[in-house]
Amino acid sequence: MDALLIGAVACVTALIVSAWLMTFAKWFPIPGVDEFLIDYKTMIRAHVDYALMALFNLGFYGIGIELPAIACVCLAIGGFTNPTIFTIAAFDTNFWSKKKWKIFTALSFMVSTVGFMWITFTVLMHVLNK
Repeated sequence: MDALLIGAVACVTALIVSAWLMTFAKWFPIPGVDEFLIDYKTMIRAHVDYALMALFNLGFYGIGIELPAIACVCLAIGGFTNPTIFTIAAFDTNFWSKKKWKIFTALSFMVSTVGFMWITFTVLMHVLNK
């Protein structure tokens, strides 16, 4: 279950980095640097998604139920890579048309779906077996 804490730390770190990046891009532009952030709205999506995924990781860790380690790893990895898709897209105008990013996106969604479903099923079984 420590994977959930590691995933939360990674998401919070990315959350803070994205906040600073957006702050500098919007209010303290640095010539030659701020041009890299092409899609500000997509970066906001990444920022919010990092926060949500960090909260999911911490929430599942904190419920006090022993969760399958592999499910926790899936959630930690998927929870970080899903918002990272938005982060990469914010810097790449042709992101959604590139095959490698479509594959990355599909794999990320599959891994996070496995993690979420496995953990929620485990929680449900715990509640039903009380």
